[in-house]
Amino acid sequence: MKKASLPAGRRGIALLRDPLYNKGTAFTQRERDRLGLRGLLPAHVHTQQEQMQRSLAHLRGLPSPLEKFIDLNALHDRNEALFFRVVGEHPDEIMPLIYTPTVGLACQEFGNIFQRPRGLFIGANDRGRIARVLGNWPHRDIGIIVVTDGERILGLGDLGANGMGIPVGKLSLYTGCAGVHPRRCLPVVLDVGTDNEALRKDPFYIGLRQKRLRGARYDALVEEFVMAVQKVFPGALIQFEDFANTNAFRLLQRYRERICTFNDDIQGTASVVLAGLMSALRVTGGALGEQRILCLGAGEAATGICDLVVAALAEDGLAASEARRRCWLFDSRGLVVAGRADLAGHKRPYAHEHAGVADFAAAVEALKPTAIIGVAAVGGTFTQAVVEAMARHHPRPIVFALSNPTSKSECTAEQAYRWSGGRALFACGSPFDPVTLEGRVFVPRQGNNSYIFPGVGLGVIASRARHVTDEMFLAAARALARQTTKADLEQGSLYPALARIRPVSAHIAAAVAGVAYARRLTARRKPANVLAYIRSQMYEPAYPRYA
Repeated sequence: MKKASLPAGRRGIALLRDPLYNKGTAFTQRERDRLGLRGLLPAHVHTQQEQMQRSLAHLRGLPSPLEKFIDLNALHDRNEALFFRVVGEHPDEIMPLIYTPTVGLACQEFGNIFQRPRGLFIGANDRGRIARVLGNWPHRDIGIIVVTDGERILGLGDLGANGMGIPVGKLSLYTGCAGVHPRRCLPVVLDVGTDNEALRKDPFYIGLRQKRLRGARYDALVEEFVMAVQKVFPGALIQFEDFANTNAFRLLQRYRERICTFNDDIQGTASVVLAGLMSALRVTGGALGEQRILCLGAGEAATGICDLVVAALAEDGLAASEARRRCWLFDSRGLVVAGRADLAGHKRPYAHEHAGVADFAAAVEALKPTAIIGVAAVGGTFTQAVVEAMARHHPRPIVFALSNPTSKSECTAEQAYRWSGGRALFACGSPFDPVTLEGRVFVPRQGNNSYIFPGVGLGVIASRARHVTDEMFLAAARALARQTTKADLEQGSLYPALARIRPVSAHIAAAVAGVAYARRLTARRKPANVLAYIRSQMYEPAYPRYA
């Protein structure tokens, strides 16, 4: 156990109330004497392992996912090292509780379960003083900020300031999955109001009770926030999260060349889907350029997926115009085709010449896609007719039902396997249990961004890259696909086991950092062994010795 120093004033009760340094009943007798803790703790000194087992025993006795979320949140608030030890050693059990699908319900109930602030709430009423608000944060060595304005939380819509659960959850995964030190993580909500009238009338709602800021005033607030970050936390990576389509694309284009930033809904989703497609093609034996991809949805996720597929095909030598013809979109008004006059700018590159089709099952019959990807957050839309059509046209149809939470999933794992006769190559957005069909056990895994964004963030922070590029997300997708083993594929898993998420994230971070060094996006010299350097930068949630 290494010896560590404590900030000035961290002793006694103040130390026990600081989650970054608190060890609870694991403080040794020597530490209790030297740090003014004698009498403030019960006599027995526990190991961190004993504390973890006690925490898990209590957690497993709780009756609902929401109550488990609250319990884990309380642990996070009092002892970060123990919280991240629990996450790191039990990711399959804990990640669905601290992130999707439970975090969606937690955001809906955020005002009812709010206990202690974690992160910064920057309101529309803070114009002109955002740098001062950022300065209230107790740490200066911030490496990554996850920010949302709460307008499009998962598939649940406008939850306003209640959306804080998303940045908190995302940053928990940065630490738990990739070892980014929790001290370097800052969750932020831009509270610009909400158009959710029920929330504005809710007596327990925690945010500004006004309609959303729009137009020039909204843009000015975001600009002030971005510039204030450059002043207070220079070099910090800003991840935009769960912004509505109208703002997400604009903000990414406005800032991606000016600062170090990315949008996980657009770029992270694309990277994890591309990795899943690469894994699936190891089973089918086909090439990416031979696929026809149909996305159910035409927003941030769908167009991000198509853009990255096009980028990958361009690297393989295919012309961009030809690559785009491999990708199709289906929105709330039907198949996105060239003849439609109502198309937003981000849809137009994928509006191909074709007759209009209003029904998704009919679109599958007409296009005969090799892969369907659900990102529209409309539950049950991959019907039996859709999956059976996919299986009729292709021996190993690719079916990705990626919307979350679970209620928004396009189909369940069991439906995908059963309706395809066990031939579907399936990935999901929310977790599903293994499925037994005709004596074979299929183990579906989530095409969840948590496989990608933690490693990307770690690679950017460790290399001190000035920008985040599409090439980095291509490198991340390839690195993730390489971590999927033959044994994974044989059981129907297109992604590695979550139990391996930290080493997987290290490989992704090394690939991302490699791009930063190769493209001279950093002033730092390339280490002799990039992977070893990345591993050396990863936080381990073990208790230090203070005395």
